[in-house]
Amino acid sequence: MLDDLKYIHQKDSQDALGIAAAQWKMLETEYDLPALDYEVDNIVFAGMGGSALWAQLSETWPGYTVPFKIWRRYDAPDYVSNKTLMIISSYSGNTEETISALEAGEKAGAYIVISAGGGKLVEIAKEKGYPLTLLPKSSQPRFAALNGLKSLVTILERAGLVKETGAEKTLHEASQFLKKEIANWLPDVPTDKNPAKQLALEVAGTSPVIYGGPMMSPAAYKWKISFNENAKNVAWTDEIPEFSHNEFLGWTSHPVDKPYSIIDLRSSFEHPRVQKRFEVTERLLSGQRPAPHVIEAKGDTVLEHLLYCVAFGDFVSMYTALLNGLNPTPVDLIEKMKRALDE
Repeated sequence: MLDDLKYIHQKDSQDALGIAAAQWKMLETEYDLPALDYEVDNIVFAGMGGSALWAQLSETWPGYTVPFKIWRRYDAPDYVSNKTLMIISSYSGNTEETISALEAGEKAGAYIVISAGGGKLVEIAKEKGYPLTLLPKSSQPRFAALNGLKSLVTILERAGLVKETGAEKTLHEASQFLKKEIANWLPDVPTDKNPAKQLALEVAGTSPVIYGGPMMSPAAYKWKISFNENAKNVAWTDEIPEFSHNEFLGWTSHPVDKPYSIIDLRSSFEHPRVQKRFEVTERLLSGQRPAPHVIEAKGDTVLEHLLYCVAFGDFVSMYTALLNGLNPTPVDLIEKMKRALDE
């Protein structure tokens, strides 16, 4: 099935796989943004769903020089003040929680920067003169995660708040690494040579549970979202070492033949004790849960490991969608939820 290009094109009628194949280009996007001369003590990033993904990725790389908080609520943290940079992120530009958080941030006197693909937030930015990174069009926010990452890195560098020196340039250079790796997962690469298709066949019909250490846990969360929205598949994620203190024990009862697939995203850049916890967990839970599918991140840097894991998960989840007989792109029930809230 996964080598039948006619079947793939029929089911993937909105070309989600094509978008995934070209995502390396998102790292080369340029945003017209002036220097942001703000003196701030902290950053609050307000966003929901796929529009918050890039903020999570940025916690691994490039990092910040002041405290950073991702905010997924209708209000703003109590500590927001005129010393806060508040980044308002919504791909559609119409996310009600995020617009409400913007209003709370304005009342608290925060410095506002907006990152959106259109909608009300772009109108607000133009009306009030807020700095804006206008995200390129994409069919779904989750497909634009690397556009969002480049946007956020641009904002951070313009504000002088990024830990990594030359982060925008580094992203541009990493695009070629990602392009090379993606070539191994494309639809025209047969299953016997395509690790993304192979893993999709292994996890199809199960609920994936994805684990990462602190460095790769944002990628693990991206896998969860991708399985949820691309494959319409329930999935979970947790982070090592927190997993070792609670969820670890949850695998020790009931039959080993549980309806789950375990996926470990491992990176040599994780703390040595985190790496050892993965190994000890696999040994101690042997025979009590399904054996994990171990994904060893590739690349020479933390950023390359992160990008590798993110993109690989996109392809695995999209191939899983095809095995489920589904189009990876639409999220009709989510749209129905939004409409029902307005009734």
